[in-house]
Amino acid sequence: MALPSTDCSTVIACGLVRRLNQLDGFDLDPRLAIRFTDPVDPSEVAGLISIEREGGGWRTGVDRVVYNPLTLTVYAHPAEQLAPGTTYRLRLRSSPGTGPAEERFTTLSATDGLLDLRRQIDDGTAFRATGITRPGLRIDGVFPVSGTTVQFEADTIAAPGALGGPPVSVPQPMSGGTLVFGSFEAPSWLRQDVTIQQTPTGDAGPDPVAADRLPFVAVLPEGEAPAGGWPVAVFGHGFTESMTRVFLAAQENAQRGIATIATNAVGHGYGPESRWIIGTSDGESRTLPSLGRGVDQGDTDATITGAEGFSATGPAAAVSSRDALRQTAADIMTLVRSLRGTDVDGDRRADLSGHDVGYAGQSLGGMYGAMLTAADPAVARSALNVPGGPITEIARLAPSFELVTEQALEATGLPGDPAAMRQLVAEALPVVGQDPVVATAPRALLLADYLAGATWLARPGSPEAFAPLIRPERVLVQVALGDRSVPNSTSFSVVDAGALWSRTSLYRGDETPDEASNPHAFLLQTPRPAALQGLAQIAAFLDTGRVVDPDAAEEVWEVPIRDPAVLLSQREPAPAQQP
Repeated sequence: MALPSTDCSTVIACGLVRRLNQLDGFDLDPRLAIRFTDPVDPSEVAGLISIEREGGGWRTGVDRVVYNPLTLTVYAHPAEQLAPGTTYRLRLRSSPGTGPAEERFTTLSATDGLLDLRRQIDDGTAFRATGITRPGLRIDGVFPVSGTTVQFEADTIAAPGALGGPPVSVPQPMSGGTLVFGSFEAPSWLRQDVTIQQTPTGDAGPDPVAADRLPFVAVLPEGEAPAGGWPVAVFGHGFTESMTRVFLAAQENAQRGIATIATNAVGHGYGPESRWIIGTSDGESRTLPSLGRGVDQGDTDATITGAEGFSATGPAAAVSSRDALRQTAADIMTLVRSLRGTDVDGDRRADLSGHDVGYAGQSLGGMYGAMLTAADPAVARSALNVPGGPITEIARLAPSFELVTEQALEATGLPGDPAAMRQLVAEALPVVGQDPVVATAPRALLLADYLAGATWLARPGSPEAFAPLIRPERVLVQVALGDRSVPNSTSFSVVDAGALWSRTSLYRGDETPDEASNPHAFLLQTPRPAALQGLAQIAAFLDTGRVVDPDAAEEVWEVPIRDPAVLLSQREPAPAQQP
């Protein structure tokens, strides 16, 4: 790209522009701007705009239309997500007072970076470059579930060897089976500022910078493993959570003879001194390293929080969590390849198969899980619970992330109260399906430009960009109606981009006694019926590939979702004037 960066007084900071100029094309969901010489009706103009793939064969219209009558400019987005690395023509047909117009543009190669990392893992160059001689699991401890207690002590203080507070008990719903604790080595492409080097599209991708030793915990089913080892599913945890959530996620899998394994996402699991405290049935206690991946990023509280180290820092802050998500997906690719034929108990028989590995991810785990599933054919089936994208839209629309959005807007340097700015920006950013709006506040339009640029920059690490690469038969998607942490409209974006509606189940929390609560985390709220139903649907899918209805003839689950448009009814109120 060659965007101008000479004027750094605008809300789009030079750092963001310089990062965008490293990309090889426009966004897959670009914010289009068409300026007129005379006033126009935005609803009429919207019907005259089309985006066509060069060479023909595909065309779409526009949505999320905004009109600024002061500058006679119509802003809009494509009604459907565009394909990466593709040339399009933006066309405006003639109407009274306007003439025909056309503009040619090419989209960025959004998925190329993660695909490069997977190719480096598969051909061994990433392992050779980082000195990893053979991918595999290192076993630190093996314990029976029955009679064993597990506590997790988080390293939250930014001082060597200092642990933050008393241990927290880890719930274990199972009565049988085996717990396995250990680590594995994985190539890392992340630099100190939590970014991955941007390299030309046509090359083999960036060189890895280090080998990281990452933690894992696994829950194996009860009984003797079948020949070749237990089938395995990787569990991906949510934002600010950690691999400790695997103890809840493994319950239904174990009943179907599936082992479940988890690791921490980048920046999660607290600090590197975190540890497990294992109590055995004979009264003994063992302490094992947990190797949290959180780091102190120099903030004023001098502690390591649940997701510190997950976002880019310093001049690279505009990159946000894009590269942390890509690295996390690559870590799981390495974990999958480290499973094959693992003997956990030293009897020279495989306990973990490593073939046709499944995946189940909740919330953030559903997001990097979508990227993983799209980029790695070694993952046979994936269940994605309450995913959404892009993350910039999740932060903007979700009440849970109001403070995050306000901090991002404050960082733009634009004067004004951040809370008021967050409300103001809704004027210039309608959601999918909303009627055209009129926006005249200059600050609102500048903020919309900034957020569009931030979303563009983050697209190579966003699940909706990867969704079209997922074959529908490989995926199950679960969405919770009325989700206030990952708004339904962002789930719509992911599912619609991949045409995955036939594989999408809708959990109707409004049909349960928990109607008033935020349904976002329903999957792991055992022993509530909805959690057990959702986990049972996931286990059945991982086992058989079939999508079952968890409550049969009841109304709590729609399998598949009957009307996708219901996901667009959850909107932030926009104070804009209707044209």
